[in-house]
Amino acid sequence: MQLSERKYKILQAIIRNYLETGEPVGSRTISKYTDLNLSSATIRNEMADLEELGYILQPHTSAGRIPSDKGYRLYVDKMMEEKEREVAEMKELLLEKEEKTERLLKQAARLLANNTEYAAMVSAPQYHRNKLKFIQLSRVDANQLLVVIVVEGNVIKNSILNLSEEMNDETLLKLNILLNTHLNGLSLDEINLGMIAAMKQQAGIHSEIVAGVIDAVAEAIKADEDLEIYTSGAKNFFKYPELSDNQRASELITTFEEKQVLNELVQDKLEDENTGIQIYIGDEMPIQSMKDCSVVTATYELGEGMKGTIGIVGPKRMDYERVVNNLKVLKNQLDELYKK
Repeated sequence: MQLSERKYKILQAIIRNYLETGEPVGSRTISKYTDLNLSSATIRNEMADLEELGYILQPHTSAGRIPSDKGYRLYVDKMMEEKEREVAEMKELLLEKEEKTERLLKQAARLLANNTEYAAMVSAPQYHRNKLKFIQLSRVDANQLLVVIVVEGNVIKNSILNLSEEMNDETLLKLNILLNTHLNGLSLDEINLGMIAAMKQQAGIHSEIVAGVIDAVAEAIKADEDLEIYTSGAKNFFKYPELSDNQRASELITTFEEKQVLNELVQDKLEDENTGIQIYIGDEMPIQSMKDCSVVTATYELGEGMKGTIGIVGPKRMDYERVVNNLKVLKNQLDELYKK
């Protein structure tokens, strides 16, 4: 028999209240706990139906009820369905956004190189100082848990934790509530040792799972090592005699194609609080192969902690005014273009 929405909300309130207090739950508590605006008498009748259907139990002669295994199973199944649907929707939206972003940034790099006649780079946005949105623990099999972590910007990371023994539904639920209550909305910097120790103490014999989830959260929140950088216009180096001899041009083009050094430059820029336009001339540039160049960079921001870097590389005698104007236009337009 499928429960009515009202019965399920009452069952949900009983389970959540019992998980928080460990005490049998009465009708008066439920009347304060839910938004159903029902009288205690109506709630008692619904609780009697839930007991008859096997979803709750009366452990002794008091009016309080506790969830049965069948009640836990329904609650867990519905919770997992809801979270899986939410995660699937997020993944779908994220894939669409990633494809759109890749096309946009490749086009931006080409336009920048064409408009300035120098080499251009645009890094994909990274989630800077991410905050955790929610954690979902679910059973893969008797000895493994799937940890789904959703962070700011709806970035989803999955991790597998091994179990030393099988875990029942009530324990899994308590761990989900414990982790989400303590960690949701926090950045990695805000998750301190005292908080972790308190969660481990509350988790008791399952403290190692808390430690494993914290490690997975740290991995999910930290910056992506595989930073995507889109480049265009490397051949423009040959237009300038001071950069076009074989060795110098080869070094510059290799830097652009391999992107490892550009990656370091971008990461430094993302950590820099100065998001305005910056100009590096000759020896001011930390990249050895670009000591004969000038590099002009800017950081663009797309909201929700997303930041990326735009850069122009050319000779020291570059047209700085034109380059700066182009960067300003692109920096200001990227957010609007991204939303379309």
